[in-house]
Amino acid sequence: MAQSSMDHHPQATTAADSHEGQQHPIRLYLLVWGLLFVLSAASYLVDYMELQGGLRWSLILIFMMLKAGLIVAVFMHMAWERLALGYAILLPPFIILVFVVIMLLESDYTLLTRLTEFATQ
Repeated sequence: MAQSSMDHHPQATTAADSHEGQQHPIRLYLLVWGLLFVLSAASYLVDYMELQGGLRWSLILIFMMLKAGLIVAVFMHMAWERLALGYAILLPPFIILVFVVIMLLESDYTLLTRLTEFATQ
């Protein structure tokens, strides 16, 4: 009976054996799950307390971004990926957010010029 080359070299491993994937402690996932629960409860409290206006929407957006960040970082394993991959996924939404803020700042000026122009006609 012929023996395989693996029998002669007990230290030899295949590529599949050496890349089993990272195992993260269950405590981390439970902690993140708990934080997501707390952030969701805080988001619901904003509605329960009947906050209105900019404060309401600011708090809702902050809680939403924190929850999305936790999900992407831990459950989608972005916290352990290369920095280049993180930039490839996180940088475009950030740039879009910058453009939205610029448009928001410019919208008042545009509205003012339109009101001024159409009021004179």
